[in-house]
Parts: sequence; structure tokens; C-alpha cells
Amino acid sequence: MKVTEHIKNAKGETLFSFEIIPPVKGKSIQELYDNIDPLMEFEPPFIDVTTSREEYVYIDRDGLFDKRLTRMRPGTLGICASIKHKYDVDTVPHVLCGGFTKEETEYLLVDCHYLGIDNVMALRGDAMKEEQYFEPTNGGHKYASDLVKQIQGLNRGEYLHEVIETDNCADFCVGVAGYPEKHMEAPSLNSDLKRLKEKVDLGAEYVVTQMFFDNKKYFDFVQAARDMGIKVPIIPGIKPIAVKRHLQLLPQVFRVDIPEELIEAVEGCKNNKEVRQVGIEWCIEQSKELKAGGVPVLHYYSMGKSDNIKAIAKEVF
Repeated sequence: MKVTEHIKNAKGETLFSFEIIPPVKGKSIQELYDNIDPLMEFEPPFIDVTTSREEYVYIDRDGLFDKRLTRMRPGTLGICASIKHKYDVDTVPHVLCGGFTKEETEYLLVDCHYLGIDNVMALRGDAMKEEQYFEPTNGGHKYASDLVKQIQGLNRGEYLHEVIETDNCADFCVGVAGYPEKHMEAPSLNSDLKRLKEKVDLGAEYVVTQMFFDNKKYFDFVQAARDMGIKVPIIPGIKPIAVKRHLQLLPQVFRVDIPEELIEAVEGCKNNKEVRQVGIEWCIEQSKELKAGGVPVLHYYSMGKSDNIKAIAKEVF
């Protein structure tokens, strides 16, 4: 079922969902199951599975280092299929511009269609660690809007090298990212909203936001989006702070502001166990306020760990 259909069927009730990352190569999927199991009591209608782009590794060959391109966390589609089979829940694979050619994207989408996956999250992806700015893959897309266009083309039977008349077209529901505090590369929030509207006009059916810690920024973002004519559901993405290092890491990597009250509470903690509890309590209050504000879904960035997400969900759902 499509994410938008789940939202419609909920008739105004706020749904619970979360996002996981594939394990690194050589790890068992059981660890992933162990962290999904405790969250299934909250009946998520869908679970997102991230995709990691390629990165360089250096292999020691008798003192000489070979530079090789690899993916440390493959398996997004396999995990989606496995979760769908094990839990009978819809899954949303993340589809990236970075690291994939248009042909590879088409093959991935065809596989999704075969597996009965109805939703995909279309993202540009980040720059590689060695790049200062995002560089598109040779033969790949530069912008998420181009990716949305390709997916919607496939929904009409338009493949890269031919148009196929068929009664078995894909019908993907496409999600895209939104940034309440603007994308780090956007010159202004207004220009970023214009890019978001472009993706929606091309066929994106819902938006999931980047994490934020101040709900006012989410509500202001939604209002600005509505004023610009963006009418699709805008799902808040939430991440509880878990370690003291997040105070530096999250603003640096994701360009998000952390409220002074939260900073002071974290800085006053003696250890990361206390930090984790502060993060849970802040996220509970955040979630309750967002739920009272009528958000369609509360989407949690779990990063593969479920204990804090479960503690939050127990107080909110």
C-alpha cells in the first residue's frame, strides 16, 4: 500500500514509522530484526530503509595501497523484501542519485516492482567524503527532481530506451526530502522551497523532513510550503539525541540548530546514559506537541537502535 493511502486510511490519526540503515557487510540481519521487533507493537504502516552510496577504501598490497571503490552497507532492496515478508509491513527503499547510473536506477525500480514494493524515497544523496560538493555519477542524475521524473516516467511505461505499452506498469508512490532549516547548499529557505515544489509538481506525493529539534521550525516550514502551493503530506522526521558528541556532530553534518535549553540539559549530563534519557524526554515532548498539531506521521530516525525509540513511542502512541 502507498504511504499516502496509509495516511488517508488513518483519517487524521497520527501514524508511527521509523527508518533503519542496512548493517555493514559481514554482519547478520538478525541484529536488525532484534531492533525492529520491539517497535512492531506500535504498528508502523511502513519502514524506511536507507541506501549508502559508494566510498573509497585503501587496501594494503605489500606496502602499496590500492584505492578501491566499494559499498560498505549494501542490501537495501534485500532488506526491504525481507522485512516485508517477515513482518507483513510496507517498506520504503531509498533511491539515490549519487553512486548510481540511470540504468542502475531503472533496474532497481524494476526489481522493486517485481517485489510488490509500492513506495520509494527519491534523494540526491550526499557528496562523497573526498568531495567538497556533490558530483553526479557519470551517467546518473544530478538532482532529486530528475530522479522523480524518471520514476514517474516508469509509472507511465516510459523506460530509458523505449516506451512499453503494458497493463503492468509500476505505480510507485514517491517521497522526497524537505528541510525545515533549508538544505545546507541552498542560498535561502525560499529557494529551497521552490526546489521542493518542483519535485512535487513532477510527481512527488509526500515529504519527509530532515531532523529538527525546535517544532516551531517545522510548523513554520509547513506553513511556508502551503503558501507556496505544496499540498502533499509533510511528515516530520525526528531523531533523539543519544550521546554528548551529537551537540557538535548533528549541527556540523546536518546543519540543524539545537535549542539552548536542550544544549544546557545535555551539557549538564555526567555520562551518555544521562544524555540518552535527556534525548528521550525532549523527543517525547516534541512528539506530543507535533501529534497535537495534527501531523500525519511521526517518523523516527532510529539508526538501527530501538530502545530509545520504544521508550518515546510508549509515551506518545
